[in-house]
Parts: sequence; C-alpha cells; structure tokens
Amino acid sequence: MLEIYFDDETASVNGKIEEMIRELLNHTAKEEALDGDLEVSITFMTDSEIQEVNAQYRGKDVPTDVISFALEEMTEGEVAIVAEVGMPTVLGDIIISVDTANRQAAEYGHDFKREIGFLSLHGFLHLLGYDHMTEEDEVKMFGRQKEILASFGLER
Repeated sequence: MLEIYFDDETASVNGKIEEMIRELLNHTAKEEALDGDLEVSITFMTDSEIQEVNAQYRGKDVPTDVISFALEEMTEGEVAIVAEVGMPTVLGDIIISVDTANRQAAEYGHDFKREIGFLSLHGFLHLLGYDHMTEEDEVKMFGRQKEILASFGLER
C-alpha cells in the first residue's frame, strides 16, 4: 500500500485534487508491480519557493514545475538507508509548483487537475528510478507516463 502525505504551502489545493493524486499514484504502484508498505510526501509550493529549492539543491536559480528527491538514490559518500522490519519504505519527496502547474495547464489546453496529476506522476516515476537524461531514457519514461495516464483516464 502507498501512503501519501500532503503539505500544501499555498493553501490552494483542495481535497479532491489530493484524492485524485492518491488514486493515480496507487494505480501507478499497481501498474509498476510495487509491493509492501510505501510512503511518499508531496509538497505544493509557489514559484518563488520552488525556485529557492531548485537553486539550493540543483544549482538552477529558476522556478520549475516539479522536483523529486528519491530517498533510495545515493550519491557518492552517502550511506544506504535500511528500513526496519515492519516499517514502510520511504520512496522520497515530490515538490510541485502550483503557479507553474496553473500556467502549464493553460498553455497545454487542459485543466489544472490533469496538470497536477501529470506532475505528480512524473515526480513519482523519478522516485522509482525513471529518468530522461538520455533520449532513450526519455522515450521510456514519457512513454510510461502516457500509458499510465491513459489507463487511469487522465489523458490530454
């Protein structure tokens, strides 16, 4: 089972959107054949708040739509985190800019719900190890996003 913890620093995301994200990411967990107890946190921020995070952790002093921090992903010098027996596996954190989501929804011609769903899924797939650094990886990740969104009924 996937447990999702929400933190809305913008006070603009309603319970219906959170429930849709819960359903979408649990659907994704089934599609990806994940098992066991898993946890993810999702934080909704403004453009200025996500810009600070982007500058601090990615060296990019600009706002962005979504940032993921995978707990299982290790960098040089880090020690692996081993979950205690009976404790859920914490996959990581997803941060979404509500400002950018609103702009992108208008730009792409769909509603806010679809854009937030897309960004949540995109961030979640990053936590699962998907990436788009190479053309091959991009095709794989974006193809998977499209399949999951279609099977969930959240297409463009």
